[in-house]
Amino acid sequence: MTDIHKDIAAVIEATILVVGALFPIVNPLGSAAIFINMVGSIDRGLHSALSRKIAIYSFFLLICSLIWGVKILTFFGISIYAVQIGGGLVVAATGWALLAQGSSGVNTRTFSNENILEHAFYPYTLPITVGPGSISVAITLGAHLPAELRTDSIFSPKVLIAALVGIAVVCFIVYICYRYAAAAERLLGTAGTSVVMRLSSFILMCIGVQIVATGIKTYLATIHHF
Repeated sequence: MTDIHKDIAAVIEATILVVGALFPIVNPLGSAAIFINMVGSIDRGLHSALSRKIAIYSFFLLICSLIWGVKILTFFGISIYAVQIGGGLVVAATGWALLAQGSSGVNTRTFSNENILEHAFYPYTLPITVGPGSISVAITLGAHLPAELRTDSIFSPKVLIAALVGIAVVCFIVYICYRYAAAAERLLGTAGTSVVMRLSSFILMCIGVQIVATGIKTYLATIHHF
């Protein structure tokens, strides 16, 4: 019975680790500000459907990255630090582009109501919600969780439960933030939304720089090791 309690406690800790690692980089609140600036004013039902599709796509993208990411990288001979450096550059560039657009005061919406759902995956899920940085963090979690839960397989029930529940929590928060982004925009007003948009874009750029720095640090550590 004690072993069962230890396993449950370990799974809960691992679930919290997944949420804690992914939440800052996914940044649902900041991403929601960017999202609402891109979609503009759309029908409420369409907004809800779009938010739901983004959350679902985000879930599958993150869980696939966590479970199979390391194997895919190994197959192509790509290291984690290469993903961090490349992904961080993309995230930083995206943040800079959104910051420049936000400073101009121009709405970045490019899709009509008729075809906006067709773009739920790109660009609203990837890279706005789940960018290269989030994917690299998910891959890192996939490499770390088996050791954290003292198992040899990523397909261990304990690992799968922690990964599925943790990612589901993050994606549910994404859905809530996106679903009610328009209401938050009305509450904040034009000036408040502009401030949040610019701040979120700046944070996104800084996250990208931090991911690059982490990747370079990891790479330099491997050189020093050899």
